[in-house]
Amino acid sequence: MDVWLPDPGSLERPIYLSLVEKVVEALQAGKLAEGARLPTHRELSFRLKISAQTVSRAYEELARRGLVTSSVGRGSFVKHSLDKPAYPHSPEHSDTSIDLSILKPVSDSTHLEHMRRALRDLAVDLPLTNVFSFRPNNALARHRSIGVDWLRSYGIEVDERNLVVTNGATPGMTLALMSVLSPGSTLLSEEIGHHTLSPLAAYLGSKLHAVKIDSEGICPDSLEEACLEHNARALFIMPGPISPTVSVMSNGRRAEIAEIARRHGLFIVENDPLGALVDRGLLSFVELAPERTFYITSLTKSLMPGLRTGYVVVPSSLIPAVTNRSLVTTWMATPLIAEIASRWIEDGTAKGLIDWQRKALAERHKLAAELLGRVPYLSHPQSLHIWLPLPKAHTEDGFVANAGLRGVGVARGSAFTLSQQAQPPAIRISVGSTRPDELSRGLEIICAMITEEPEPILHRL
Repeated sequence: MDVWLPDPGSLERPIYLSLVEKVVEALQAGKLAEGARLPTHRELSFRLKISAQTVSRAYEELARRGLVTSSVGRGSFVKHSLDKPAYPHSPEHSDTSIDLSILKPVSDSTHLEHMRRALRDLAVDLPLTNVFSFRPNNALARHRSIGVDWLRSYGIEVDERNLVVTNGATPGMTLALMSVLSPGSTLLSEEIGHHTLSPLAAYLGSKLHAVKIDSEGICPDSLEEACLEHNARALFIMPGPISPTVSVMSNGRRAEIAEIARRHGLFIVENDPLGALVDRGLLSFVELAPERTFYITSLTKSLMPGLRTGYVVVPSSLIPAVTNRSLVTTWMATPLIAEIASRWIEDGTAKGLIDWQRKALAERHKLAAELLGRVPYLSHPQSLHIWLPLPKAHTEDGFVANAGLRGVGVARGSAFTLSQQAQPPAIRISVGSTRPDELSRGLEIICAMITEEPEPILHRL
């Protein structure tokens, strides 16, 4: 059997990374099949006239990327893995022509031009505190004040002292949970919820218990039962259309949940990354139970992915704890990005992009309704995705794999399952991640697959 070898003359410095790229290129070109045995460290070192240590570093990097597996006595092999991806957007979708797996707002040249203009303006008028200040209070005082104005613009009243500026919603989640959880404590959340919550709770040494949901989200009776059984410390909740199942909680249900939390001494971590994008009329938990609620929002999913600025409203009793944890994790939000966000809020650019996004999403959802026809699915006019339950004949693994073969990437519903109990198979389809023509083609393919008999999966040997 021929053993794959790269051309020694094609290697560049640093040699180990160049060798890694040669393996990747061979995989992409089909020269290395899954399960193929790679040359030994000694053989590759001799053939390429490089040190064995360099080969070891290259193989370690390939293993870190999940491309190679090694065992003592057997050697190194191209990894053959049928494992489910840990996250909804994963490398398995990277080669699909239409990627509907990753959640992002609609964007086009309008956003690019706004960012270019903002960077040009910063170059001409750069606040010194954004460059030279090393104290969060000095650099971010203005950004906090403008953040308060932003939240107030869509109905969230907050004192500036209770607001923390972050690099998006994800750091805000971590900050809030670090402040209320301790090793061994229990966190509650929806049984179909945030895909990073389970590992985050594990990293913090806490237990995660999933609470049953219905069409409005968390069921009060199930929450009450979980509080009694698990002596929980906090509830992480997504009551708006960012939730995987696009469920939106009514004001009545929110009041019930807030009362249960108050009765059991439960902190509430409300994740609302769409923020101003969603038509209001619904109360935030920070309005219903301000003494125990963290409210998290950002501009990343409502305006544009590169604008990683978020805001966290903190209960007054936990301001010192949150401040300390913010200092030891990130010190402060990136001032230059927060400055762009603040300028856009001040000059109306942010409001204009929100209005643009609502219109763009409305058009995308109209397109989905037309193309999916009678296929049942869940959506919201301002959601970035739709949730499509699969017919009984289909499995998630099979559907996602076959969609990928047809050039369409979608997210498994099970990627969002937090409970130990299996949930009905479903997929999440992003409506904002591609051009309208690509979305149209992707939805046509999905609709055809739904109505066809499932195609058996043929795994490569």
